[in-house]
Amino acid sequence: MKIVQQKWRNFSGKVFDQPITKVIEDAIVKEQKNGHRLKVCVGSDSQAYKSHIEYATVIVILREGKGGFMFMRNYKGTKHIRIKERMLKEVTMSVEVAYSICDILDKYNVELEVHADINTDPKFQSNVALKDAMGYILGMGFIFKAKPYAFASSSCADKVV
Repeated sequence: MKIVQQKWRNFSGKVFDQPITKVIEDAIVKEQKNGHRLKVCVGSDSQAYKSHIEYATVIVILREGKGGFMFMRNYKGTKHIRIKERMLKEVTMSVEVAYSICDILDKYNVELEVHADINTDPKFQSNVALKDAMGYILGMGFIFKAKPYAFASSSCADKVV
């Protein structure tokens, strides 16, 4: 599947030319200097259209008791795929981003969660990927969250896909 990938940006639309690892480290240093206790949540979502599939991955930085902010990146996939494959593609994108920033988060003692836009209720189509997604995320050593607790994917990424 061919994927066209955009650069990381914030919610205001500012595009970052430096690697996301540098952007995240700078944000953590600034926020911790201001006395904030932080947690990072990574999630992805997708939307299928007739001609393509749009994906979005977000990194949400939560300030304990003080709100949060996020960085996002969009993708455009050119091939239609089944729901299970699409859910696992979202999880893969989230895990890749989480893996790329986990050393920085460890360095600054920041908790990390990976959120999957997958419903725990078997009545929903996305549930077909739940066991595989959970195994992948937990197997990589990350904290796993699914709907309704996976706000990074089901709310934040959903807003920008």
